[in-house]
Amino acid sequence: MIQRRTVGIVGTGNVGSAAAYALFNQSLASEILLLDKDSRRAEGEAMDLMHGQLLVGRVSCRAVEYPEMGDAQVIVLAAGSSQKSPDESRLELLERNARIFREVITQLDKHAPEAILVVATNPVDVLTYLSQEMSRRPARRIIGTGTLLDTARFRALLGRHYGVDPRSVHAYILGEHGDSEVPIWSNATIGGQGIYEETVLGREWKDETMDALFEQARNAAYEIIDRKGYTDAAIGVVIARIVRAIVEDQQNVLPVSVRPRGAYNIDDVCLSTPCVLGLEGVEAHVNPTLSDDERTALQGSAQALKDSLSGLSVE
Repeated sequence: MIQRRTVGIVGTGNVGSAAAYALFNQSLASEILLLDKDSRRAEGEAMDLMHGQLLVGRVSCRAVEYPEMGDAQVIVLAAGSSQKSPDESRLELLERNARIFREVITQLDKHAPEAILVVATNPVDVLTYLSQEMSRRPARRIIGTGTLLDTARFRALLGRHYGVDPRSVHAYILGEHGDSEVPIWSNATIGGQGIYEETVLGREWKDETMDALFEQARNAAYEIIDRKGYTDAAIGVVIARIVRAIVEDQQNVLPVSVRPRGAYNIDDVCLSTPCVLGLEGVEAHVNPTLSDDERTALQGSAQALKDSLSGLSVE
């Protein structure tokens, strides 16, 4: 049976619009539904995309309200508020975004209870956890983009360093999508050959070089924001990659933000670990063997996220 693929996006700011463009350009959906509190903005984005159909194929795009989101199999959550002033604390910003998400989740539970939710708004790990707490749908059907973007940056930089296609690099950044994220050097390979403390393709391992490369990946968002004011292009492609894994039932292993379910002695928090993604959302967890230092760092990342949740009030 041939079925239509409908993908919804809540929030048509920079990230939501970039996600819509990536989905449209890759023809990943038959229909893209855009929702924003500024309905005219959503209408404008839908109109702009529709005009490109001649070049990418027939993909319907339209602005909608919540009741029409019931047609979507996957819904991307890109809504959120930016910092109002330099004096506003991270907790205050998080509380405002948590209140926004409570309204969004309430509406989606009512009108699109079967859809898989992909959370893209930052802080993505905390908001993924809160979304799972707020929603009636199973936790496996609420997925944060997590460190897939960090991993993409990491592999791109490693590929450039070793002179190979980043798709030939297998290396993960896990944990928080943020300052406490962890590079998993112990499992990093190129063509099956381990990178850590080895000479690969004529390039000798040097601690200072590889540490600097990881720092470049971790701090990439700050550098991009300093230059253009926001990040949107790469996260749009990341969102499209997650949606493709789900709607095409690809069973891909991707680092996304989920509950580890006790792996590495971590529970009751969302952070990135490798997961199998398919039609049901997170269909399995892959928990690679980590070094003692990596395991400790991942536990520290989990604690940093729990600290972010402490004192949070969203009532």
